[in-house]
Amino acid sequence: MSEQIRLENLTIFMRRKRVKHIYLRVLAPDGQVTLVAPIGIQLAAIHAFAVSKLPWIHKQQAKLQAQVREAPRQFIGGESHAVWGRHYVLQVVEKPAGPCVLMDQQTITLQVRPGSDLFKRTAVMHAWHKSLLHAVVPELIGKWQERLGVSVSAYFLQQMKTRWGSCNTRRRHIRLNTDLVRKPQDLLEYVVVHELVHLIEPSHNKRFVGLMDQYYPAWREAAAELNQIPLSAVRPRG
Repeated sequence: MSEQIRLENLTIFMRRKRVKHIYLRVLAPDGQVTLVAPIGIQLAAIHAFAVSKLPWIHKQQAKLQAQVREAPRQFIGGESHAVWGRHYVLQVVEKPAGPCVLMDQQTITLQVRPGSDLFKRTAVMHAWHKSLLHAVVPELIGKWQERLGVSVSAYFLQQMKTRWGSCNTRRRHIRLNTDLVRKPQDLLEYVVVHELVHLIEPSHNKRFVGLMDQYYPAWREAAAELNQIPLSAVRPRG
């Protein structure tokens, strides 16, 4: 059950779970603050922890407010669309045939049936993005499974509003944000490594940081670059 902590003009949404440490997050896009605390910890200790983190919370919220978000995609001719960190001009072709997406050196061509609306065009592009990710993610997982000595039972691709990836350590599942198709592939690799390292260390503690330093020394630069790139304003279903 969710509880709330009030600090100054700030509301923190708290849940108690079977964890060892307190975890606090500032969520995009509006800076909502969430906290996960061990079941047996006293409220006074949680309150003191939250107070100690107030400067960090305000700093993260300020970053989110300053972040420039992309204009919503309309999927009309002439728009700029990114794939693997490169920008392409979108062309839309209406044909009485099955929808598809083609890409050359400068252009992405979206073929849809006549009269297709924004939702349909978005769905076709989203499916194409997933196909591009499916073409590279298994190889990345295989590469890092071997290096880390872990095993992933399944991976999933989906739109995620606040995360680039997540890991279910019990089921050994990882989930990746389909927006990653728009970023350079080294940033996708960083997210894959990050989630696979969670199969060794579930928490973002010193051990986790040490493992990232050992296996992916450039992870801090990758994380900073990834968080500087705006998330897409379009959130298609599926």
